[in-house]
Amino acid sequence: MNASAAAAILPCWSCKGPVCGRALFCSVCGAVQGPNAADHFARLGMTPAYDIDIDALERQYFGFQRRLHPDRFAGRSGKEKMLSQQQATSLNEAYETLKDPLKRAVYLLGLLGRAVDLSACGTISDPELLMEQMEKREAIAEADTVEAITKLSASADADVIACQCHISAAFNAGDLDAAAELATRLKYLTKLAEDARARKGRLMRGA
Repeated sequence: MNASAAAAILPCWSCKGPVCGRALFCSVCGAVQGPNAADHFARLGMTPAYDIDIDALERQYFGFQRRLHPDRFAGRSGKEKMLSQQQATSLNEAYETLKDPLKRAVYLLGLLGRAVDLSACGTISDPELLMEQMEKREAIAEADTVEAITKLSASADADVIACQCHISAAFNAGDLDAAAELATRLKYLTKLAEDARARKGRLMRGA
């Protein structure tokens, strides 16, 4: 799964004419093409990097999705409808991965040969991170005013942003081990920030 797949010239399934691997449609006959094995960055025309232009990502994604809208294929063959749905699914997966800072970090690490399985991180092995998480979760659970939880929520959000900056620096320095450790940290910081916002919502509703 790499950019070379997106740049490859393949035969159109319908007319056998030449089609660029990343193209959605054949330039000869106009038939929609099936998704190739390009990575998420190549699929959306982005350079593989942790620091990406989110506005450019959204423009690419929504531009492609408009061209794949089901209404455009109402009168097409069953195969073209199927291929358009497959393209849309592949684009959705790429977009959902790249727009999320944590998913993007893990995916990029995988592309660079440093696989990280966050689903296997059910327990925290880093004693310092474990203690930090326990203390902050206790503070969130004990917060009994909107003012108190607002401060904790803001602090949690700031920690998430700081961690993302550290991940960016690690990638830019080529330190994949540090990026992988920070990705694990980001997972827990993101969950903590989500829990703080949920607690704030309950307090504001008087629950």
